[in-house]
Amino acid sequence: MYHERNESEISEKKYSKSKTAAKAAVSVTLAGCLIASLGLNIFQANQSASQNRKVNKFIDNQLERQAKEEEKENTYQEDGYKVGDQYEIRSTTHISDAYKSGDNSNLSDEDKETLQMASDVIKKIIKDGMSNYEKELAVYRWMFKNVGQGHGSSVTLPGSNNTTAFTPHGALSGQNTVCVGYATTFRLFMNMLDMDCHIVHNEYHSWDMVQLDDNEWYQVDIYSDVSGRCQYQNFNMTDDISRNSHDWDDSALPAAKGVKYSYAVQNNQELKNIYLVPAKIKKALDKKKSSAFFKFEKTLSKDELPIADLLINQMNTALMSLPGFENYNMGGIWYQDEQEQYILGIFIHNYGEEENPVFDENSPEGKKMIKAVAKAFGVEEPQEDEPTKDASVSETSSIAKPVG
Repeated sequence: MYHERNESEISEKKYSKSKTAAKAAVSVTLAGCLIASLGLNIFQANQSASQNRKVNKFIDNQLERQAKEEEKENTYQEDGYKVGDQYEIRSTTHISDAYKSGDNSNLSDEDKETLQMASDVIKKIIKDGMSNYEKELAVYRWMFKNVGQGHGSSVTLPGSNNTTAFTPHGALSGQNTVCVGYATTFRLFMNMLDMDCHIVHNEYHSWDMVQLDDNEWYQVDIYSDVSGRCQYQNFNMTDDISRNSHDWDDSALPAAKGVKYSYAVQNNQELKNIYLVPAKIKKALDKKKSSAFFKFEKTLSKDELPIADLLINQMNTALMSLPGFENYNMGGIWYQDEQEQYILGIFIHNYGEEENPVFDENSPEGKKMIKAVAKAFGVEEPQEDEPTKDASVSETSSIAKPVG
């Protein structure tokens, strides 16, 4: 009995010890798990904190960038800015407002003259039913032909003088006009015709951007086209095309990304292939055109576009070999329409000296004037030179110089 009780006590003690050992083992295991879990949580917390720091830094950088852009927008100056520290961009809103209201009583005498000259142009070139694009194109064409043409004459033309124009009054009265004069005059016309227009500028140049009825913006630089005597190269450009020859603070102005009213899109000729272009350019030269635009039946791939470089280079070589074309040069631009088809624009520039307009001295009126001067001053009339063979060959050249 005692023996049985003793064995039972021993068994209970052993069980108790085993139970204690098991508890200890479990405790150790749980402690290890807790420590491991705590370590994982600490690691995850550190990772999360690091990620949060990165996110916060990114947000701070974005906010700083946005603040800088807003600062640029707030400090960008259109009216009142002096291009080249000399030619001030002056507001014309009061003039366009007077045109739309029909009340010019608050305008100065000079502004009344500006309003009258601009109104006369609008009456002449704007027709009923025109779209905004057609109105803009009519203004561009009139300005290309007429603005800045008051110089180079022995006698000052009516309403002009020998000063340099940087206001619409000077530009519309026939003075030699700088870029600011072109930009402010174009903006005046656009505002008078109820179109939004901004003047874009950098330190040394200014031009325009206009919003058309597709709600897109387009860049227009009439001054550069007149200077290069080449129409439409700087008319209704996207920002991407404009950046090839212009630079400006693009954070301060709307993005110009309109394609629909690009002149290349509106006025291109479809050809079977690019090898037909030289013959078309020859005809354009004969017709005194300075630009032409072509789309091709078979759409060119990006890899095929560089063939246009060879085309332009070869035509330039041919052009420069012709008498009288030493100061001419061709260039090209690839455009894309709304379907992303490529359109090739080719431009012919004349970098030579501009010929002053002269009255034909061999006309009846010219001969009569020469005789009157000779008689009054008691001198002999100048004798007409005999034409030379070389001159006759030059005069019958089959290629006419392109003019704007």
